[in-house]
Amino acid sequence: MTTATLTRSTELTQTRPVISYQVAMSEPTSHLFEVTLQIRGWNSDRLDLKMAVWTPGSYLVREYSRHVQDFSAKANQQKLVYCKCAKNHWQVETPNHSEITVTYRVFANELTVRTNHLDATHGYFNGAALFLYVPQFLKQSYTVTIIPPDENWQVTTSLPLVEGKENTFIAKDFDTLVDSPFEVGIHQKYDFEVLGIPHQLAIWGQGNVNVERLISDTQKIIATEAKMFGGLPYDRYVFLLHLSKNSYGGLEHKKSCTLIYSRFGFRAKDKYNNFIQLVAHEFFHLWNVKRIRPKALEIFDYEQENYTNALWFCEGVTSYYDIVFPMRSGIYDSKTFVDLLGKEINRYLSIPGRKVQPVSESSFDAWIKLYRRDANSDNSQISYYLKGQLIAMLLDLLIRQRHDNQRSFDDVMRIMWEKYGKAEIGYTDAELKKVIESVAKIDLSDFFTRFIDGVEELPFEEYLEPFGLELKKVYEEERVPYLGIKVNSENGKEIIKFVEIGSPGQIAGINTEDELLALDGFRVSGDQISDRLKDYQENDIIQVTVFHQDELRTLSVKLAAPQPSRYELVRIQNSSDSQKQNFSEWVRQAINP
Repeated sequence: MTTATLTRSTELTQTRPVISYQVAMSEPTSHLFEVTLQIRGWNSDRLDLKMAVWTPGSYLVREYSRHVQDFSAKANQQKLVYCKCAKNHWQVETPNHSEITVTYRVFANELTVRTNHLDATHGYFNGAALFLYVPQFLKQSYTVTIIPPDENWQVTTSLPLVEGKENTFIAKDFDTLVDSPFEVGIHQKYDFEVLGIPHQLAIWGQGNVNVERLISDTQKIIATEAKMFGGLPYDRYVFLLHLSKNSYGGLEHKKSCTLIYSRFGFRAKDKYNNFIQLVAHEFFHLWNVKRIRPKALEIFDYEQENYTNALWFCEGVTSYYDIVFPMRSGIYDSKTFVDLLGKEINRYLSIPGRKVQPVSESSFDAWIKLYRRDANSDNSQISYYLKGQLIAMLLDLLIRQRHDNQRSFDDVMRIMWEKYGKAEIGYTDAELKKVIESVAKIDLSDFFTRFIDGVEELPFEEYLEPFGLELKKVYEEERVPYLGIKVNSENGKEIIKFVEIGSPGQIAGINTEDELLALDGFRVSGDQISDRLKDYQENDIIQVTVFHQDELRTLSVKLAAPQPSRYELVRIQNSSDSQKQNFSEWVRQAINP
């Protein structure tokens, strides 16, 4: 039995106190949220308070407690003795006290979808990163009262208001509180409906977003995704959008999502499509992940990592559908759909780590690898988002091909929703595989062994050919022999940032963070390497001069055969009627001539 299970079972044997929070921000420019935790009806000699180390949907221990300061506990106007027992654990002595007030402040100057941010224009926070909690009382309701610093500041959250109390909201349990971010400040709010259900878009920041167009396209996404699952599983939904300099990201919640995007990223067609994919992705999560979730995430343990092998399904399948749904919604056409898939395949085939790390292991190791990239990451790991997306595509094509497009991965998602999502019962790896097999009507053990638990190359050609598509290797007009390094200019120096494992550069002893100086005795910069290498052939030996930790080195490098500069997903010339029909059924529209 897990710590979380023990904690929650303990709740049944104790009288539940009344727990409420007040969040103030009297000096927004200090970036400090002022939190008051009020506990009434306490009947124990000690009060244990903890802070989450991670937030669901973002699989990294972020140590939110490092931002807590000025902790204090009182009862009857008297200070109570407390000790710090662990990095995220405070223990307060509470003999003969039934009403306890705890105050603390949280520094908030990190603008991401999973952290907190407070400045002169707004306060944004996530529950996991702000609220201390009483471990044995996670399943009871909590109220949150917001005290804005200015009467013009407004509050937006998916939590319902407490009737008769200004800016006071109620969460049915701590999971719901964690799952309900707050936007407080000067932001624009836009209300709209889809399928008779109210939705709201709240935008903080300035940019070139066309709100009318965005709402219209968002409505299309919502309706199209709802159609797959037979309706919407909520009574109200909120989109929180932060516009900033050059940011990108999203975090899903049951009744809301937070999106962050480049403020001027809405005019260019490709950038706008990228944002719409983000909307489709986070919205699809309200089914896949928030309700259809692995057994390991059925009950959250906020104090430590929650390991699962299934993030390839949670995030990868969602990434596949974030390309599919804008096309199905008519926001972009089948050509754009194919181009986007091609870019993802090209990105995948450019990462050597695909041959090293299985996607199931990538899922399990998300906590120590995905968000903690280093110079060797591309050599040693693969993203469960990226490979999971392409596995979802292959499984979709496999099912469609076997069943003349009368079945698809949509059916997998519907079964997972009916069997696990509606009741929020966690699934095991074996149960997930069984559902996919029930739709495909084939034993997929070999597929899982080779491509999910193994590192064999994904068989793109085999699965794409019946749908009239093929991968095309594209080389530079003048083929360039392969060296295997990537270089960035930093403060007037050419710094080697990546050396591919097994490449000529790595074999010769070139290291990341070496400063590149010359090629065959002549100065060279990163953007000149490709052009300079055109003067050489495969198996030629060149002299590469670098500074390695301030030591001048000249290394002999034997160049390898030219590598494709990219891969493109294209139509097969003279596709058969069967291939055209398959493609048309897949994209649900006629293939573009």
